[in-house]
Amino acid sequence: MPRALWKGAVSFGMVTIPIKLYTATEEKDIAFNMLHKKDHVRIRLQRYCPDDDQVLDMSEIVKGYEIAPDQYVVMEPDDFDKVPVNTTHTIEITDFVPDEQIDPIYYQKTYFIEPDKVGMKPFALLREVLKDSKLVALAKVTLRQKEQLCTLRVYGDVIALETMFYADEIRSAEDLDAPDDVIINERELKMAKSLVEMLTGDFEPEKYKDNYRDALLEMIEQKSEGQEIKRPAPAPGKVTDLMEALRASVEAARSRRDGGGAAEEEAEEAPVRRSRRRKAG
Repeated sequence: MPRALWKGAVSFGMVTIPIKLYTATEEKDIAFNMLHKKDHVRIRLQRYCPDDDQVLDMSEIVKGYEIAPDQYVVMEPDDFDKVPVNTTHTIEITDFVPDEQIDPIYYQKTYFIEPDKVGMKPFALLREVLKDSKLVALAKVTLRQKEQLCTLRVYGDVIALETMFYADEIRSAEDLDAPDDVIINERELKMAKSLVEMLTGDFEPEKYKDNYRDALLEMIEQKSEGQEIKRPAPAPGKVTDLMEALRASVEAARSRRDGGGAAEEEAEEAPVRRSRRRKAG
């Protein structure tokens, strides 16, 4: 069981629900260590004070906010618990809104909420209200020294909390060069819609995987065995004619739908299986 990263309560009107907060996701990037090129010894990043010409221990480091050039207000760890806001230990629900009104660009990171034993019934009540109303709760919570805007929504049998960006944290796209006077003819639009129809289906998250990560792990294994790493064949040249590109895309989608996709998926999975067989042996 993962360790709770935050403990507090959900405030729902006059109802208080004691809860614990857990990280809901994990990134599976491939981690690399930084090595000295000459002898492949792992390097260490050090906290260095240039005035004292000294490497510092973490116990010697404090946090400071710069109020003027080279002038700082030093903040001790317990100072952050004294910030006069209610959301330091409480997820304070303020509104309920339709989920579709929130653009996905606002969402940041997902957490799971688990109620304490004494909070089971009010937790279940909030969960059922969210489920029946088809709304999400807007709330605020202080995490990592920032008061976060967040939503609470039903996820299976639990409630998920998703931290959000504030409006002033979303960059404007007005200065980007987006097409506004491009003419799309009926044939192009019809062909594009045909391609969309070919690719339309239900969302099945388990069918998507990180092919780059699998291929990179396979390449690392090959290098560890002294095998020569060959550069992959270059991608075919781009088709400049839009109708020709759309037509070729529709045909490729139709081929995958009619059975070609299974063979392609089989080919994609082959390097992973080869890697597993070698490890097993």
